[in-house]
Amino acid sequence: MRFSGKTVVITGAASGIGRESALLFAREGAIVYAADIDDETGKSLGSESSGTIRYRHCDVCSPKAIEALMDGAAQETGGIDVVFNNAGAGGAREPIDEIEPAEWDRTMDLLLRSVAFGIRYAVPHMKDRPGAAIVNVSSVAAVGPGYSPTAYAVAKAGVLHLTKLAAADLAQFGIRVNAIQPGFINTNIFTSSLEIPDEQKDMAKGMIAQMSSNAQPVRRGGQPRDIAEACAYLASEAAGFINGTSLLVDGGITIGPRESWDPEAPGMFEALQQLEAAAQQADA
Repeated sequence: MRFSGKTVVITGAASGIGRESALLFAREGAIVYAADIDDETGKSLGSESSGTIRYRHCDVCSPKAIEALMDGAAQETGGIDVVFNNAGAGGAREPIDEIEPAEWDRTMDLLLRSVAFGIRYAVPHMKDRPGAAIVNVSSVAAVGPGYSPTAYAVAKAGVLHLTKLAAADLAQFGIRVNAIQPGFINTNIFTSSLEIPDEQKDMAKGMIAQMSSNAQPVRRGGQPRDIAEACAYLASEAAGFINGTSLLVDGGITIGPRESWDPEAPGMFEALQQLEAAAQQADA
């Protein structure tokens, strides 16, 4: 019961990482304000929880809606102890030479601005509360190309830098700020933007999960529970000396090229040897 009597606000809580996190915090004693735009699914959280979950409709692309969420939670409970800025989606998929300004802005609003104003409007209700903590969702995409579309990666890199700056700004109030960088987690984020019939999305989700289990040293797909546990740790007193940093929860996918962890994958040196041998054979 690490969060007994504490007030926790989670955005993007109707499904995936947010849903698993809401259930975990509630099991450990928190009053959880679970925010989302999927009202039907979000409202079902209360019946699934052994603790207290209060669903609230909130479009995180609206700063006013975020402000109302934070003010409402604080008014009902006396303050806020933990905020998990989790809401997000895949965003625009176009490369930098094709993306339109409106799609770029929409992606930044959802993935970066929402985090900034989640912090902005929560902080007045978190100042000087013992153990106050903010956890933001970044991504392995923030470390470099190849993990996501460009706009998504830029936004998630922004979340990392925002986390450091906010940690410095808010240290005077005893508020810690950290981020999580998930790898490939088996949620709807990959299939929600695919232009395929809904009945085929479950099959696509299974295919993506299988692919991801083969793409990293840990030979299973990442699950929402993996990120929920990381969030709970960073928000707990056990992480009381951790501030302004990020936690990679990626199954090791960012360790390096595949040959660094898969003995059956040819490394660069072996590939060059094979190329040299092929060239010598051609000359012969």
